[in-house]
Amino acid sequence: MVLDIMKKLNQLIKGYLIIFVLLSFHSVYGQDEIRCNDTIFNDKFLEKLIGNWNVTGNVLDEYINYHFQARWELNHQFVELSFADTAKIPKYTAKVYIGYDCKINRYIAHWLDNFGGRYSETLGYGEKKENSIAFRFDYPDGRFINEFIYTSKTDSWLFHTTTKNDKNMWVVFGNMFLTRKN
Repeated sequence: MVLDIMKKLNQLIKGYLIIFVLLSFHSVYGQDEIRCNDTIFNDKFLEKLIGNWNVTGNVLDEYINYHFQARWELNHQFVELSFADTAKIPKYTAKVYIGYDCKINRYIAHWLDNFGGRYSETLGYGEKKENSIAFRFDYPDGRFINEFIYTSKTDSWLFHTTTKNDKNMWVVFGNMFLTRKN
């Protein structure tokens, strides 16, 4: 009799365990569905980029100074980054749209600038780590990685870009330092 009770208790515990596991999967899956909301894209990390910034640094060993703004656009589906150098007639301007493909869990970047269509045909695909998102662009003329790195202590960003040189080695293309305008 005690053995029968123990077997039934064991079956009952297994049943509850299966229900618990199924509910756990549902809970995790449900979190993905919230992120995959077609009506709005919320990202706490990218939210830290929203605002107006001063940008200084170097690109191809030349000093740069840009006006920069980040804001939500297109029904809160993308963060739009607007770059323009500080010259009276800017030599460089760009619009970058960052979104998220929640079906495959990766960031997407559309980088459009005044260099034209050839360099704007390539999408960047990004992966978030602790305090950064690294976007990889496979341009017709070579591969780029543009990593957006956030430092919470100073509320600042570094956009660190590397590319492959003619020896197929990664080299620094540029570093842009973003400090928030007051």
